[in-house]
Amino acid sequence: MQTPTINAITLAAILTSPAIFAADLPGKGITVHPVQSPLPEETFQTEIINRALKQLGYDVAPIEEVEYNVAYTAIAAGDATYMAVNWMPLQQDMYSASGGDKKFYRQGTYISGAAQGYLIDKKTADKYHITDISQLKDPKIAKLFDANGDGKADLAGCNPGWVCGSVIDTQIKAYELSNTVTQNQGNYSAIIADTLTRFKAGKPVLYWTWTPYWVSDELKPGKDVVWLTVPFSANPGSLKDLNTELPNGKNYGFAVNNEYIVANKEWAAKNPAAAKLFAVAKLPLADVNAQNQLMHKGESSAENIQQHVDGWIHAHQATFDDWIKQALAAK
Repeated sequence: MQTPTINAITLAAILTSPAIFAADLPGKGITVHPVQSPLPEETFQTEIINRALKQLGYDVAPIEEVEYNVAYTAIAAGDATYMAVNWMPLQQDMYSASGGDKKFYRQGTYISGAAQGYLIDKKTADKYHITDISQLKDPKIAKLFDANGDGKADLAGCNPGWVCGSVIDTQIKAYELSNTVTQNQGNYSAIIADTLTRFKAGKPVLYWTWTPYWVSDELKPGKDVVWLTVPFSANPGSLKDLNTELPNGKNYGFAVNNEYIVANKEWAAKNPAAAKLFAVAKLPLADVNAQNQLMHKGESSAENIQQHVDGWIHAHQATFDDWIKQALAAK
């Protein structure tokens, strides 16, 4: 993909006041330590924020990849500065366990409307009239999705350590699917690649996924696959009473999530420009989906991702400039 390169933003063009020199930038001499999960598809949204922080004069260290629970612990302790992928309400218990609002700064919504849930291939759904995951209680229906010959449906699940895994386990028990459905956990990228191979071979598939991610661009809901509803809400931990039913009456088992930027609260208080940036930055979910699809098609190197960031900023220059303007005003 040919993407235009962004030139350094001329701060004089952003501000009505005289040009600000690098020595006056709020981040001068301050190092930011960003963290994210090991999922490569989260790098794009993190690097956009890193690029904005650099415009504010901060020295941004390379992103450190850690599991979500480690990220929350590190940010709360001040060993890391921020992450751009706080899923709520999904990760509420992780957030609370590491100190919640007493330890974290979180203002504004970075990405809105992230969906999650279960899908099966449309061909099988239409042939057997499958619309709800509870139908997999029937061993004959479950066996359609048996990939390893044990007679049980193989559900492509999520990485160990991700909250979605415990949600899926909770729902398998709640919907009495333990005898007919197995959640396969491991490296999600590898698991979903196997699922895609099965789909292309014309075999039935059953999987969990989320947006923003490339899967829903590759297997299009309504065309290639269909979402399954659940019979009632069932969630673990503090989310046990969470009602996941949508306004239209459909229930897909997972609440629609938003993604937030979370930072160490003390650090944010000492860095109002960065705090303001974290509060005002917004990234369309569709843009993340599109970038993740580019990665899936082979543009997945660190250099490729930086090119994607360049392209996004260039295409949304006025928006990006306004983030910087508001952040500088907060100084």
